[in-house]
Amino acid sequence: MKLIKEPLDVDFVVDPRPLTKDEEKAISDFIRADKEKRKLKELRKKATTKRKEKHLA
Repeated sequence: MKLIKEPLDVDFVVDPRPLTKDEEKAISDFIRADKEKRKLKELRKKATTKRKEKHLA
């Protein structure tokens, strides 16, 4: 894991209250959608690479 250095001129505010069910669902939905988007991007990248290899052969 990589160490992340905090910028000197930025203050981070943490809200100590627990998340609501709606907030938890929104975060989960965002993470799920992002993972699917990354997976599709990776599949397209692999398909493009295979087509280029096939074309060069």
